Amino acid sequence: MTEFRNIQADLTRFRLRILTVTALMLILFLVLAIRLVYLQVLRHDDLSEQAENNRTSIVPVVPNRGLILDRNGIVLATNYSAYTLEITPSKVIDVEQTIEDLAQVLDITSRDKRRYKKLRDETKGIESLPIRTRLTDEEVARFAAQRYRFPGVEIKARLFRQYPGGELGSHLIGYIGRINQTEKKSQEDWPDEEQANYRGTEYIGKLGVEQSFEAQLHGLTGVEQVETSAGGRAMRKLASKPSTPGNTVVLSIDIKLQKMVEDMFGDRRGAMVALNPKTGEVLAFVSKPTFDPNLFVEGIDADSWKSLNESIDKPLLNRALRGTYPPGSTYKPFMALAALETGKRTPSQSISDPGFFMFGGHRFRDDKEGGHGSVNMYRSIVQSCDTYYYTLANDMGVDLIHDQLQRFGFGELTGIDIHGEVRGLLPSTNWKRRAYKRPEQQKWYAGETISLGIGQGYNHFTMLQLASAVGTLANQGIKMKPHLVKEVVDIITHAPVITDHMEVGPAIAKPANLAVILDAMVGVNLEGTSATAFKGAAYTSGGKTGTAQVIQIKANEKYEASKINERFRDHALFTAFAPAEDPKIVLAMVVENAGFGAQSAAPMARRVFDFWLQGQYPNDEDMAAVKLGKAGAPIGKPRLAAEMPWPPVR
Repeated sequence: MTEFRNIQADLTRFRLRILTVTALMLILFLVLAIRLVYLQVLRHDDLSEQAENNRTSIVPVVPNRGLILDRNGIVLATNYSAYTLEITPSKVIDVEQTIEDLAQVLDITSRDKRRYKKLRDETKGIESLPIRTRLTDEEVARFAAQRYRFPGVEIKARLFRQYPGGELGSHLIGYIGRINQTEKKSQEDWPDEEQANYRGTEYIGKLGVEQSFEAQLHGLTGVEQVETSAGGRAMRKLASKPSTPGNTVVLSIDIKLQKMVEDMFGDRRGAMVALNPKTGEVLAFVSKPTFDPNLFVEGIDADSWKSLNESIDKPLLNRALRGTYPPGSTYKPFMALAALETGKRTPSQSISDPGFFMFGGHRFRDDKEGGHGSVNMYRSIVQSCDTYYYTLANDMGVDLIHDQLQRFGFGELTGIDIHGEVRGLLPSTNWKRRAYKRPEQQKWYAGETISLGIGQGYNHFTMLQLASAVGTLANQGIKMKPHLVKEVVDIITHAPVITDHMEVGPAIAKPANLAVILDAMVGVNLEGTSATAFKGAAYTSGGKTGTAQVIQIKANEKYEASKINERFRDHALFTAFAPAEDPKIVLAMVVENAGFGAQSAAPMARRVFDFWLQGQYPNDEDMAAVKLGKAGAPIGKPRLAAEMPWPPVR
């Protein structure tokens, strides 16, 4: 009986277990059924799309970057295709060891390693980075044979930016470089359409025209839909929308003129801007020393960066756009015009120059010991009489000077079409109150006005501002907006996108007053301080020399350049226009620490005019003489500018 009860209990437990298992299986089948309905019905469309995405991949097609040309069609920035060896850090266990192993297969220098490390630090989050660029076919084959040893390392075909002129015109052309984290962050604020256009793009304009005309040069990104294997390898193309290359940017610059000026500067520091006064087209935009933009395209190595960034000569500073200098005596024609416009002087009104001007017990010396004698406005410009302008500045006062000279753009942005321009400094009593904190510093002292008349004191301007102001003089008082880009040509239609940059304003001076000043500036090149440099020229031109102090010389001391550190010597300046009767070119230039403008700057201006008006290029002997600051007429027979080669021999 007991045995029977045990059997019944076992059967009951067995049936309970069967029911439990059956119930559990039913529940599981119910869950599976619900899940099946959810996946097959409710999420069918979504999962179908995901499955298709797993089978296919949308790949952005980066457009070819647009070309940059000079005004004559010479290529200044272009692209070429080459192979790169790239490492994806996220797919490599030990990057440093991988690089060492790669060095056994390919030539990887210490410079390559430092550049790669710098790129990793600057571009965190980017998938692959180049350890070597521009591989030869032999190197590609050598790596391909051992590719299995290097997961996360691959060879890619890339388009590279190239600047055929190297250092030539680097400050105005600029360069491109890899997009850094700051730029990536700023792109998050872009409209969705613009963000989409930069999918797959690793490079962006960093400086000059490359930066300012990024939107025109970049082009439109295309897409490709490709079928992929389970391992993610592309099998075949399913559909595509081609990319559209960037537009062609045509500069107003004549690169041969640019090269000639840069060659004339040699190892000297300085800047020169030449432009067409009637249109505002910039013909040359020189800043010396320069740098090679090709160094930056794939990420500059640490040694090259240190050399450029820490150089005492500041090669990365665009002196034409951002370097400010006291204008020296090149300021005098504008002071004279202000005097005529305000009635403070007449052309025939004269002063007696004893060689100095006394104010508040301080002697302001003239450049000529003993003075210039009786000086009217014409002679004050032709002979560059300081005393005349000391007295004029004292009579006008700082605020009247400010109001008159501001009309020519001094202390104002010209609005040129590249980023980074600075305002310079045109002083006034209001400026000084804002610039200083202590009350005794905020006060304007009458003695501070005197040196303003000869372009010294607080006056500091860029060569771009000075060239624009001279252009306004030469263009009969009509100010034109300077610009470096002549036009942007649509890559598809070949039609110009930008053709008109001119901004014509009303004349800012009376024609009769302008005629007095322009006539005096012609006299400077015919019989004045720069006559030697323009002797024998086949055209008539106007100009004004200038010498600007870098350090203050005490009243009882005499300036002797040979006894002063080279970097504390006076700057040499020159402004000019030609031909005098119908100006087609104006320029403003500074040669740092080179002394007299007549000796170091005016000879260079003469060669610029010979080039632009007569198509002449200095021969080697003449070029050497100009570099040494010799002010004589051209030596020997000049070469034709059209015969000069491009790309230049480097």
